[in-house]
Amino acid sequence: MAILSCMNCGAKNRVDERVTVIGKRPVCGRCGVDLGADPAAAGPAPASEPAAAPARPLNVTDSSFEREVVEASNARPVLLDCWAAWCGPCRMIAPTLDELAAEAGGRYSVAKLNVDENPRTAARLGIQSIPTLFIYRNGQPAERIVGAQPKHVLAARLSAHS
Repeated sequence: MAILSCMNCGAKNRVDERVTVIGKRPVCGRCGVDLGADPAAAGPAPASEPAAAPARPLNVTDSSFEREVVEASNARPVLLDCWAAWCGPCRMIAPTLDELAAEAGGRYSVAKLNVDENPRTAARLGIQSIPTLFIYRNGQPAERIVGAQPKHVLAARLSAHS
């Protein structure tokens, strides 16, 4: 297992060396940039994608929550999805969140927090049911949305905070 740093966002990525043997190319788990066979092979993000707002939801952990949600919300709103792998409604809205992240265009960011893997932050946020979504703005939760919602509802709530 090798640790490759993304040249675009700086994230550390664990990469199984066997991946390149079977013809697959490793990509950064945070921003999706091709890592290449080694750290030197990773190139910068395409000019059409802003580095600060990934086109995919960002996975947040207990240790990265402050930086990637609270501090990041000072620049643009952050939609935080608190979810779990076993939750049917959470899996149901995942494609919607992927679409919102891809359509963000730098206006907002989308982040995901697995409550089972990150119990400290889940407890701090008072998560009692999932999915629970927050819209963070200026370092504070501006809105709390409980339950699966259709895309147009989430988009409207995000645009109200942009």
